[in-house]
Amino acid sequence: MLKIERISVMNLENAVRGARNPMNSWAKSDSFYDENGNYVLGENDISLANKLCRAGTADHRKFLRQIFVSMDITAPLYWWKEYDTYKVATVANSTSTMHKIHSKPFEMSDFSCDKLTPSSLEIFKKYVSDMENVRLKYVETKEKSDWYDLIQLLPSSYNQMRTCTMNYENLINIYYSRRHHKLDEWHVFCDVIDSLPYADLLIKIKD
Repeated sequence: MLKIERISVMNLENAVRGARNPMNSWAKSDSFYDENGNYVLGENDISLANKLCRAGTADHRKFLRQIFVSMDITAPLYWWKEYDTYKVATVANSTSTMHKIHSKPFEMSDFSCDKLTPSSLEIFKKYVSDMENVRLKYVETKEKSDWYDLIQLLPSSYNQMRTCTMNYENLINIYYSRRHHKLDEWHVFCDVIDSLPYADLLIKIKD
């Protein structure tokens, strides 16, 4: 399971203006804001962006590093372990497992178990129930040993929410590395990338 909410794309105008700095070609810029406040690329700026993005190196398309994306991602820990390989120019603030793992009852919705077979699902339901008993014990005793039980029993299917910030250059790397990945969660993430403003022009540059 992977859920993405509160997506914001920022700084497109400044990034495109900066792309014209090397040739002092600002007068050729024809992008504008529409009646809804969205920044719309004009034909001249689209032509320049397409040329830079397809130039073959990240140096030519470095203006993409100035187009920022923020989103809230809820995903299982096993997915976050793979996402964490993308550390360059990305930032994430997560909900705290260390401090808040005991603060609410464990429920099945706290875990990604949508791919479990029926027999495994029954096993997991029992496991979650046992985890809840451990949580209640810690709430009562506040013993560090009981807290460690919670932390070390926590399965990798546990869902964590993080607010993540990245840029379009990051998303190029993620998209082409993960779009055919075995995990369905990566397909969901790549579909979201595909839906971002000007993704066909600025992100899916190898297609």
